[in-house]
Amino acid sequence: MEAEALAFAPADSLIRRAAALIFDVDGTLAETEELHRQAFNHAFARHGLDWQWDRALYKDLLRVTGGKERMRAYHEKLGISPPLPDEAIAALHHIKTAHYAGLIETGCCPLRPGVIELLAAAKARGQRLAIATTTSHGNIDALLSQALGANWAAEFDAIVAGDDVRHKKPAPDVYLETLARLQLGAADCVAIEDSANGLMAASRAGIPVLITRSMFFADDDFSAARAVLDDLSELGAAKPETEKQPHAQ
Repeated sequence: MEAEALAFAPADSLIRRAAALIFDVDGTLAETEELHRQAFNHAFARHGLDWQWDRALYKDLLRVTGGKERMRAYHEKLGISPPLPDEAIAALHHIKTAHYAGLIETGCCPLRPGVIELLAAAKARGQRLAIATTTSHGNIDALLSQALGANWAAEFDAIVAGDDVRHKKPAPDVYLETLARLQLGAADCVAIEDSANGLMAASRAGIPVLITRSMFFADDDFSAARAVLDDLSELGAAKPETEKQPHAQ
């Protein structure tokens, strides 16, 4: 037990010293990407397209951040001309988003291990919470209303989504906007991410990053992260001080 405690001490310290914790959503708070994949395929079928994104293809497509951008990139990859019009992309994305919300409402996608405990511990310590994500406000609300209740947004001091900024991850825009809303410096915060794109985005904004490995990004290069965990239940900071027991002497 003592060896394990020492192994996660840097991550624990990183979390505890922060004035604010800034969370990515997809893959970080919950393993949502598989549901997104299913929702995309549903939208394609509804729209009469013969596209079918399997997990291997979707993993590759996830390098493109943003659902609309991902569909455009895939269409370009097929070499089909002319490009899909914005109206078609918007229609596909609308169907996809509605189906994703329906999947989430079934309760099939709980928050990842350690997330709820970390949120509670952070609030108990007086730390501020924020969200910086590429996904849409609707997708965030669908997930967190189910997981945390209808008033979930009151727990967060800043919620910045992909459509709130000009450039999506790996550009730093979403994190720079989050810092501006929090009125905090980058060094006062910690970003919690699951992907190389998220790591790059936060790092370019100057924010130290803790990685929690996820289903589709587990083998990304995280060498620039301050700490890498399999999930947040491994983080000592996920437990409030009153629940921690001293080591036996």
